[in-house]
Amino acid sequence: MNDYKVYIKRIIVITLVIIACFLLQTSVFSRFTLAGVTPNVLVCAVSTFGFMKGKNPGILIGFFAGIMLDIVSGNFFGLYALIYMYIGYINGLFKKQFFGDDLRLPMVLIGMSDLLYGLFAYFIMFLTRSRYDFGYYLMNLILPEVVYTLVVSVFVYYAILRLNNWVDEEEKKGSDRIGTY
Repeated sequence: MNDYKVYIKRIIVITLVIIACFLLQTSVFSRFTLAGVTPNVLVCAVSTFGFMKGKNPGILIGFFAGIMLDIVSGNFFGLYALIYMYIGYINGLFKKQFFGDDLRLPMVLIGMSDLLYGLFAYFIMFLTRSRYDFGYYLMNLILPEVVYTLVVSVFVYYAILRLNNWVDEEEKKGSDRIGTY
């Protein structure tokens, strides 16, 4: 029974983190644009959970984060879910190389994930509408967003890391209590 409680606690924590990142991205950071772009906080969260937890949790978290954006934006329903699922899966491939306090791998993966997100968005949303100015889109939207996302992701990453460590400690406490009875 205690295993389920810890599992439910992990699901609740992940859900609250995704909702908080969604609200940050769609409301708070939409007011604080730099160079005409906002940071993609959901990419930070999906990437972080992907390389912390693996491919399958990365896919699930990416799906739900993307669906939330799809419901709000409504351009191509399911597009964000698909993009975020790929981001979660690709980051999940790096689970074995992940070490919590080393900031290099997470920043590289989050930066590459946001770049991948920007490229997917360009090819699906702009290229299909015959907007061919890729250089302008890359220099004025994709790369500034990557930089802004990387700056914000330092804080988001450490917050998620602390929450993950807390839930892991709760799991250990729960398993220790089970073994003593």
